[in-house]
Amino acid sequence: MMNALKTNRGFTLVELALVIVIMGILGSVAVLTMNTSITTAQYEQTKREMEQLSFAIVGNPETYGQGARANFGYVGDVGAFPPNLDALLTSPGGYSTWDGPYIAEGFSSNDFKKDGWNTNYTYTDTLLRSTGSGSNIDKLVAASSTELFNRSVSGVFLDADMTMPNTTYDDSVLMRLVYPDGSGSTTTAATNPNAFGEFAFSSVPIGNHTLSVVYIPDTDTVSYSVTVLPGRDVKLDIVFPADLW
Repeated sequence: MMNALKTNRGFTLVELALVIVIMGILGSVAVLTMNTSITTAQYEQTKREMEQLSFAIVGNPETYGQGARANFGYVGDVGAFPPNLDALLTSPGGYSTWDGPYIAEGFSSNDFKKDGWNTNYTYTDTLLRSTGSGSNIDKLVAASSTELFNRSVSGVFLDADMTMPNTTYDDSVLMRLVYPDGSGSTTTAATNPNAFGEFAFSSVPIGNHTLSVVYIPDTDTVSYSVTVLPGRDVKLDIVFPADLW
């Protein structure tokens, strides 16, 4: 009896073509998934870096010390926007009020200026922008320059027994507010309270500043720390620790 011949059937051209098509589709999906993952990582890296750059410029609002916000970045120390991102790493002109570097640890001297696609950020005062992805990714540093540089500090001054200066003594008290002038130094604004003890300073930048109250006849001086927050004006009730009139 003859044994039946066994034949090994191979792939037809149609089947081979179908396998190749399926492999191509799977490969395309894998590449697309990988590219999407890379793009997502670059996007997240860029967002994190822009947040850190924003903190370097205007400070981290979550940083507190002794009950008050402690970090106002470059703007709080200098009283102006940095002229460029390099000013966050090195003083732009030997500024005495510059207290950097403001760049967080982990950034190199060049990397902090580049986004996740290795493209330089663009920076114009209130806006940081990344263009490396092919579309704009924006980070608003502040809503406007006004909320950072044109704040007011005002209030009422009384002596220890809660008496107003009145017209007889209103020029016996001098109030001095020291804050950065925007050019690397400080400026001192001075005023006398009126007869009702009211005083006011305008065009004050954000940051922690020093308010000194001088009773002129005795040159007695008391100093206070004044914290000016973005977009907020400061109202103070100052009570001098002595009976003055």
